[in-house]
Amino acid sequence: MRARAPGSAANLGPGFDALALAIDRYIEVDIQPARSLSIVTTGEGAGLFDDEDHLAVQVAKAVIGHDRLAIKVHSELPVSRGLGSSAALAVTAAAAAGSPDPLAVAAEFDGHPENAAASVVGGLVSACMVDAMVRAVQLPLDPNLTFVVIVPNRHLKTDDARAALPEVIDRCDATFNLGRMGLLLAGLADARFLVPEAADDRLHQGYRSALFPEAPKLLEVLLDGGALASCWSGAGPSLLGITTDQRAEQVAEAARAGLELVGVEGEVLVLHADQRGLVVGGEPLEALREGQPLR
Repeated sequence: MRARAPGSAANLGPGFDALALAIDRYIEVDIQPARSLSIVTTGEGAGLFDDEDHLAVQVAKAVIGHDRLAIKVHSELPVSRGLGSSAALAVTAAAAAGSPDPLAVAAEFDGHPENAAASVVGGLVSACMVDAMVRAVQLPLDPNLTFVVIVPNRHLKTDDARAALPEVIDRCDATFNLGRMGLLLAGLADARFLVPEAADDRLHQGYRSALFPEAPKLLEVLLDGGALASCWSGAGPSLLGITTDQRAEQVAEAARAGLELVGVEGEVLVLHADQRGLVVGGEPLEALREGQPLR
């Protein structure tokens, strides 16, 4: 069976571990019965762990119960860059292996229900664990929004990014993020209301800047170039400029100039939201409708 799912940009500033946006870069997995295990990977991350340790193998084995499988993986998502590659791979492998609930499988393996939900549902989602089950809802998203992504030629493991965060946060920081998330959701639903302050955060981005010291300057570059708001993508190091179709190329040019200015190698992508989510055998998974919980 063949399945495809989009990557995602999570957190989006104040929505730490709660919000994620599906982007139009994809992972495709094909799984067929075989006499023994084989795995072939192409695209981003090709050749990394092409054995029983590959995440696609682990997920497929958990779903099917054995590894007598021929697995092919093609990815457009850079590895360890904050674009939801692990969650998208887990979702796609679970679906290609025949799981009736690829979201639950992916959330268990990846540990990020918001990324997994975005890959399954598409669009903008909010997700969390409730009584050991993923609860997710699709949120309104202005179709005119475009996303300029700075992808540095650096890897940042999620575990390292998580370790940079404090164990305890101040109440005023928590309320700060809640207020900004309200602004952000209003602006993502209608770009006329999106302001730079909507993507402000006190829970993770500042702490993680020690791992990517050029990030604050590049976030400013995105805003100066015309982005409506800017933030880290997931745990980074990729950075996201939220803009409109009309301003996208202008922002992208500013981002490229910014990379050169700070002396960081990387690429700049102009992406759009994926609204289909998980596709299995050529058909989208009818898992969720706007305003209705997935489970």
